[in-house]
Amino acid sequence: MRPTPKPKTVDPVRGNAGVEAAYRKRLDRLIAEMNASTAYWLKAAWRETPPTHLAQDASASAMLNLQRTMARLGKKWLKRFDDLAPDVAAAFAKAATGHAERAMMSVLDKAGFTVKFRPTAASMEGYRAVLGENVQLIKSIPAEYLADVQQQVWASVRAGGDLATLSDGIEAKYGIARRRAEFIARDQNNKATAVVENVRRQQLGITEAIWVHSGGGKEPRPEHVKAGADKLRFSLDKGAYLEGKWTLPGVEPNCRCTSRSIIPGLED
Repeated sequence: MRPTPKPKTVDPVRGNAGVEAAYRKRLDRLIAEMNASTAYWLKAAWRETPPTHLAQDASASAMLNLQRTMARLGKKWLKRFDDLAPDVAAAFAKAATGHAERAMMSVLDKAGFTVKFRPTAASMEGYRAVLGENVQLIKSIPAEYLADVQQQVWASVRAGGDLATLSDGIEAKYGIARRRAEFIARDQNNKATAVVENVRRQQLGITEAIWVHSGGGKEPRPEHVKAGADKLRFSLDKGAYLEGKWTLPGVEPNCRCTSRSIIPGLED
């Protein structure tokens, strides 16, 4: 980009709600399948050999049956998520990257600059970083859910609970898994947008930006709020020094902040 007579700032680029919703929907569908399967087979195992209501007298056969059922479910669903994670993550990474680049072209065009992005080594590296992180996050969902369910099973046995108690416990763990998927979709959508935007800005010769606080979130980070209020100017290759570390808008967990790119001017 050639400098303008005076520095210009352009509108911030935000993650696309449709991309986030589509990602969350795919995760929700997988989690719902896993929960239905888990609830069905654990209830069947419980009915087949019901643990005694006295925890210390729980029969060995009942415990063994539950353990074997959990082992089978773990093997099945860890593999299913492992198999599907690359495709689900790739669809999200492609959509998030495409939106971020189109949104950047739009805000730059609005500011009077026509830009067309093409694949580069840096942009592909950014894409692979987004893809790799999401593959690992997707794979972590069944591991956490199944561990929570297993703890619930043993807690139900120790407490002498009945089948209804176990069912309620499994549904509670399902709710936790869904909320985790919602967080992953929202957080990764913001982060992917930030990563792609930062790579492309530096390729265009943009080196600085102004921090913009989202104004949302139940527990906003005080230093992020102040950075937005102060219109903090920061370097794109280093970020802003907030909360004891260098960071960029949108990359911290639950951070919805963005930034306004500064197109340098001849007077700058």
